[in-house]
Amino acid sequence: MFELFKGGLGLPLDERIDGGRVYVRPPADYDWQAWAELREASRAFLVPWEPTWPADCLTRTAYRRRLRHYAEEWHSGAGYAFFIFSKANDALQGGITLSNVRRGVAQTGTLGYWVGKPYARQGVMSGAIGCMLRFCFDTLRLHRVEAACLPRNGASRGVLLKAGFREEGLAPKYLRINGEWEDHILFAMLDHEAAALRAREGLTSVDER
Repeated sequence: MFELFKGGLGLPLDERIDGGRVYVRPPADYDWQAWAELREASRAFLVPWEPTWPADCLTRTAYRRRLRHYAEEWHSGAGYAFFIFSKANDALQGGITLSNVRRGVAQTGTLGYWVGKPYARQGVMSGAIGCMLRFCFDTLRLHRVEAACLPRNGASRGVLLKAGFREEGLAPKYLRINGEWEDHILFAMLDHEAAALRAREGLTSVDER
């Protein structure tokens, strides 16, 4: 078990969740090259939808800082980061995170994600979101999962609606994206909505509410 944690600089690398054609697991130190190459190859595709990329963002040093931050969030329960891989060949295809986890009376967190340009519009993110929703509702026992996207990002909006999220409204100047404060459409899913969706799909939760 020590080696599993060591490879991820404190992340539990045995925490794997399988979907149809993809699986997700926490990022490891040895994923850096594949991650950096995919991000660089997808730079123009991703930059319009993300916070400004620092000049050193793809370096090994920056990546290890990222892993340490992920580990701190994981162990404090504030956030959970995963990479998305193909089940066919273990190729890294993107990333998905649950951040800003609030316990107490809220029991909620915020979903964020990215997919490499070569894998866009191939069902990768739909599969990864399905994995994460099981983690959020069955493992973490959250009550609510939130997500947001820019109004002009039709692909992201479509993925969230397909996954069963409800559109809740527009938040003006919600997040700073690529150096500009941008409006976002807010989405959410509640635990009972997720259970009903899975029941309709013929799936059974480990512990139905």
